[in-house]
Amino acid sequence: MVLIGAGSAMFTQGLVSDLIRHSHGRQWHLALVDTDPVTLDSIAKLCSKMIQAKQADIELSYSTERQELLGNADYVVTTIGVGGRRAWEQDVLIPRKYGVFQPVGDTAMPGGISRAMRMIPALLDITRDIMKYCPNAYFFNYSNPMTANCRAIHKATGFPVIGLCHGVHDTHNALADYAGLDRRQLTSYAVGINHLTFLYKFFYHGQDAYPLLMDKYEAIKREGIDYQNVGATFAEPESESPKLSDPFAWTFMEQHRAYPAPGDRHITEFFAERFPEGRYYGKRFGIDAYSFEKVIAFGDQIYDQVFQLAQSPDPLPASFFDKFAGEHEQLMEIIESIEQDERKTFSVNMPNRGAVPNLPSDAVLELPAVATGSGFAALQMRDFPDVLAQLLAKPIAITELTVQAAITGDRKLLVEAILTGGYLNDRPTVEKMTDELLQAHNRYLPQFQ
Repeated sequence: MVLIGAGSAMFTQGLVSDLIRHSHGRQWHLALVDTDPVTLDSIAKLCSKMIQAKQADIELSYSTERQELLGNADYVVTTIGVGGRRAWEQDVLIPRKYGVFQPVGDTAMPGGISRAMRMIPALLDITRDIMKYCPNAYFFNYSNPMTANCRAIHKATGFPVIGLCHGVHDTHNALADYAGLDRRQLTSYAVGINHLTFLYKFFYHGQDAYPLLMDKYEAIKREGIDYQNVGATFAEPESESPKLSDPFAWTFMEQHRAYPAPGDRHITEFFAERFPEGRYYGKRFGIDAYSFEKVIAFGDQIYDQVFQLAQSPDPLPASFFDKFAGEHEQLMEIIESIEQDERKTFSVNMPNRGAVPNLPSDAVLELPAVATGSGFAALQMRDFPDVLAQLLAKPIAITELTVQAAITGDRKLLVEAILTGGYLNDRPTVEKMTDELLQAHNRYLPQFQ
C-alpha cells in the first residue's frame, strides 16, 4: 500500500494501527509519501515505533518521490492537502473579509472551490503516475473536496478512483446510539454527494425505523433545545454526531424524512442562502459556531504531538493504540472484501452511471456499493426521492464548473462557480475575492499561470 500525503498525521497513525490489528495474515509493505521531508521523517519514525511496539509483520519505506514507491502497488491511498493548513486558512479567512463565513471551507462555498483549484492538478498528476507505474492498483482518495476531486479524476483520466469518507458510517452509528437502538440491527440507505448525503430509509429488525428515531427526537425536543450547545468543533467534546446540537439536520429530517450526513458542520455549507452572513442559531459560522481557528489550532497541536513522539527516545505510551477511530476505519474491511470477494456493502464516492436514475449519470455520488473481487458495483437506488435529487442539482452543477475551472485554469469559470452558489451576488466583489485567493495560492496553481 502506498500512502500519498502521509503527513496527514491522524489518518496515518490510524491506518497503521488498523494494519497492525487487521492484517488478515498478510505481510504488508506500507510505503509513505509526503513532499515535506521534515514531516515525512517524523511520521515515518512514529510509524516505525508503532510497528516495533506490536512486533507487526509490516515492512515500511518512505520517500518524498512517489515514483520511487508506486511500482507494483496493490493499493494507493491519497490524503494530500496541497498547501496544508496555512493554505486552508486563506480559503476561509479571505472570504471572511468579504462577508462569507464558512464552518469548514474544505468542501463547498468559496473555500472548498478555492481548495479544488490546488488539489485537482496535484491529484491528476498522481493519477497519471498510478496509470504509468501500477495501473492495476486500487486507488482510494480521502482528500477534500471529495466530490470535485473524484469527478476531475474520472473526467480527465477515466481511472476508477473511489472516494472514501467516514461521514455516512459515523452518522448511521450515531443515529442508532441516539435512539438507543442496536447498531447491528439498524440498517439505512444513503445517497448524495460527499458531506451532503441523505440517509432516507431506515429499518430496525426489518421494520421502518423512522418513527423510532423521530419519537426519540420529539421526546427530547419537548424538554427544550439548548442552543448554546450548537456549533461545536470536532476538537471539542460535542462533535459531528447527530444530536440536538445539529438542529438544522434534525429540522431537515422532520421536513423531508431524511437525515443529511454528517450533520450541521458540513451540510450547512450547501444551504448558505438559509444562513445569511453566516448567522446560525444566534452564532456565526467559523467564529463561535464551528470555530475555524480552533480546528486549525487542533491540527497544529496534533502535528506537534506527532513530532515529539517521533523524536523522543522513549517508547510509545501504553494507551497509544486506544485512541484511533475515524476515516481510516473501514479501509481494511474494504480491502478484505475485495481480496476475498466478500461482497460487503460500503458507502463510497463513485460515478452514478444510472444507479440513481433521477441524478446525472456522470455525477460522482456518495452511495452504497458492493466491494467485490473485481471492483465496486453500485446498488440500484431507484426510489431516491425527487425532492432530494432536486436539492442536489445545484451543488452538482457547481462541482462541474469547479472541476472545469481547475482543469483548464479558466478564471471566468471559477468566478461563475462562486456566483452560482449565491454566497455573494455582486460580480465585481466575487472577482476581487477570486483574484485575492488566486494570488494567495499562486505557487500551487500552475494551470492559472
